[in-house]
Amino acid sequence: MNKPLLLSLVASATILGSNLSADTMYDRFEAMEAKMQKMQKELEELRAKKSISVTSKKSDDEDESEDADSDEETDNEEDSDEEEDFDVIEAFEELDESITEINKATSGNHLKFGVDYRFALENLDYEMANGDKYQNDAFMTNRFWLNMDWAATHQISFHGQLAYNKAFGHRSGSGANMTPFETFDWITNENAYDDTLRVKNAYFLYKNSTFVGTDIPWTFSIGRRPSTNGHLINLRDDDHAASPQGHSINVEFDGLSSLFKLENLTGVNGMYVKFCAGRGGTNAAPKFFAMDMNTSTIQTSVPYATTEGDLADIDLAGFIFRAYSDGQYTLDTQLYYANNLIGADINTATNQFYGMETVGGMYSATASFMINGIGDGISDFLDETTFFVSGAMSKTDPKADARMLYSEWTLDGQQTTAGESKTGYSYWIGTQFPSLITEDGRWGLEFNHGTKYWRSITYAEDTNIGSKMAARGNAYEAYFTEYLVEDILSMQIRYTYIDYDFTGSNGFFGDSTGAAMKISDIETAANAGNTTAQDMLGNIVKNAQDIRFYLRYKF
Repeated sequence: MNKPLLLSLVASATILGSNLSADTMYDRFEAMEAKMQKMQKELEELRAKKSISVTSKKSDDEDESEDADSDEETDNEEDSDEEEDFDVIEAFEELDESITEINKATSGNHLKFGVDYRFALENLDYEMANGDKYQNDAFMTNRFWLNMDWAATHQISFHGQLAYNKAFGHRSGSGANMTPFETFDWITNENAYDDTLRVKNAYFLYKNSTFVGTDIPWTFSIGRRPSTNGHLINLRDDDHAASPQGHSINVEFDGLSSLFKLENLTGVNGMYVKFCAGRGGTNAAPKFFAMDMNTSTIQTSVPYATTEGDLADIDLAGFIFRAYSDGQYTLDTQLYYANNLIGADINTATNQFYGMETVGGMYSATASFMINGIGDGISDFLDETTFFVSGAMSKTDPKADARMLYSEWTLDGQQTTAGESKTGYSYWIGTQFPSLITEDGRWGLEFNHGTKYWRSITYAEDTNIGSKMAARGNAYEAYFTEYLVEDILSMQIRYTYIDYDFTGSNGFFGDSTGAAMKISDIETAANAGNTTAQDMLGNIVKNAQDIRFYLRYKF
């Protein structure tokens, strides 16, 4: 049997049943089409060879009929070879029909669609600092992503993703409480809400193999960025990694980026630098008019002009630097600065909310090291095992009259000083290894710790009890991902437990919801009769856990 053809036949099954390890739907279809063309060429060559072979055999039969009594074993071997070749031709003809159908759906039209649907069932449990417990034994969600990729040329393409993340039955609608932040721009598609289909990603990508005459491949992109499920956090989410380091940033964002591959210039494997900038909040008046909710009075406005007294624009800028990556070892770093971050303006005495206020900026630095395959041929298990470690730092840059991540008052009633910068740290270790049950499944274990003033911007993290990466304390996680039908239908069981040491892990950046206070100190003060501490205990989550099961269809 022709070995190249046999390999192509095996590869064809791989093409039609896998994602080809490509980053986008467009890349997957491009790889598929290239492979189909190669297979069609080999099929034509096989047909031509068989035609020549048949003609030659007829001539030989006429000229050498006297050899009809040749060795029977040789005849049987030839018959067997002919049967095998016939089977190959027949298989390729069937495959050719499939290729034709796929080409009808793809050739001449580079708009590619992909569907990603996930049903999840979760058991959520919370223990408050005063001993109260809250839970939801069966929180169910539908998450749907519709992926769209369009390539006008090999240099420029468009990528979009429509999404919704819906709680089963939505909400009862009978409660009196408002939910003003559930459609906040940073989490609008990650938060389980209603069945409104929203834009999650929409951007164009330009790429070129040279930059102003130098041998530096580069890209430029602008739009609604794919900035969730970034590096390392993507492993447990069973997704391709987006650009950011998931340790310190995981939110939806509107912005631009430009990547420069430095491998040809430096000779260092995989080296690149990526510059990113975006806007996470815009000060712009409404089209017609606004209303002051506190006084119910109409406010004069000019359409989309900046408004005095409104929140300032929130902007973020930074860069991602991959220092090295050879496929097995990868070293990544990230640095960014976000300005005009917000806090909740709350009167703690009366528990009244007056809106949001600008409190200052924040620096963030992250470095991670990943090993994709431990050792070199020690065992198949270690070859397929991934290990990573990541460290991060955050440092606030408050306004002179603002407090970031600490309260205006201490437990003993003393007022704190405004304008102080606070620094926090976090580390994260994890491993992912082959399933102990099936051939294609992946299991993982992770642990992360955050100090008192640690602050990440990870509100869109796919953890419904709150971002584990934002935890000021310890977070433990174990997950089991198994594939049921090729790489199309999968299931996962995940357990997440967060033990908080300090308050404010999932709050904003100001002196109320984001304030870091040691929980054990509050408990001690409450036991000693401090009424302020006693009132606080019922609003503080001491620990939380999430047991989640999902079924996921991707194609």
